[in-house]
Amino acid sequence: MSGTTAPRARADSGALPGPLTAPRPGVVRPAGRRRGRITSDAPAFTRRAQARLGLLLVAPLMVLTVVFFLFPMVNAIWYAFVDFDGLNPAPPWVGFGNFTELARDPDVWAAFRNNIIWIVIGTIAPLVIGLMLALLMWSVRRGTVTYRVAFFMPYVLPQVAVGVVWGWIYAPTRGWLNRTLEAVGLGGLATGWLGNPDTALYAVLGTAIWMTSGFVFIILLAALRNVDTEIVEASRLDGANALQRLWYIVLPQIMPVFLMVTTLTLIGGFAVFDIIFIMTGGGPAGATDVLGTVAYSSAFELSRISYGTALALVITVLAIPFAVWMNRLQRRLSLQGTGA
Repeated sequence: MSGTTAPRARADSGALPGPLTAPRPGVVRPAGRRRGRITSDAPAFTRRAQARLGLLLVAPLMVLTVVFFLFPMVNAIWYAFVDFDGLNPAPPWVGFGNFTELARDPDVWAAFRNNIIWIVIGTIAPLVIGLMLALLMWSVRRGTVTYRVAFFMPYVLPQVAVGVVWGWIYAPTRGWLNRTLEAVGLGGLATGWLGNPDTALYAVLGTAIWMTSGFVFIILLAALRNVDTEIVEASRLDGANALQRLWYIVLPQIMPVFLMVTTLTLIGGFAVFDIIFIMTGGGPAGATDVLGTVAYSSAFELSRISYGTALALVITVLAIPFAVWMNRLQRRLSLQGTGA
């Protein structure tokens, strides 16, 4: 009996496929496993139900996008090519006349120059101040919440309140700034900061920098928490000074976040309006006018709706290329950082 069972056992054991053995004939692989493509194994009616549910969830956002973005954008483009004064139901078609007038308007070019000053100083100064504050607070472990709230508070305050308070600070007679200058023996520098055409733009810009630096500080401080401190410490032991460690070790690791903050502050320089309108209204004598205030005054004070709309479209067209370029650069650096 033992002679008959042994061969059968060997045959049965040989018939069992090992873990690396190819599948036996007749075994059907599951569907939806094609290489390079991921498909669902759910039934067709389930996929259709999921698609309908997805459209239902996205529908409110699509409606809001059409009503509050696409329709106003198309309407603005139409207004830019007509001469609408806010009353005429059938404004005449002027084509590129509004844009031609913009190119010849000296007030627009003066406002554009102020925008350039705002973009350059209003982007570099908050980045430098915010980065310095973040580096100072990087190694601090006690009281960080208090510092973060204190520095971030100006950014979340209403701009109306900020503009009014800083208007008091810049007041020529009772302002804190002039009183401080007189107290330290620098009374000769006291002036009407918002009434002097030579200082008004920079005074308002200083207020904006004070507001924005806290936002930059919070974002960069959060990015510094993810920096590999072992590499920083190793470079210090190798003899790298503080500036070298910042340039070659720290900044490359936080560069995607740094570019994101740069993009936000840069675009804010093109779209600046609120703080200038509150503190000076574009004055004195147009010294603080930017493209946004000129567009507002043209549309709502001079009833030149089409001219102001055309200028608003120019602001958009100027800002989009910078935003796209910075976004692509940020994405490329992020992919390089992840090894993708």
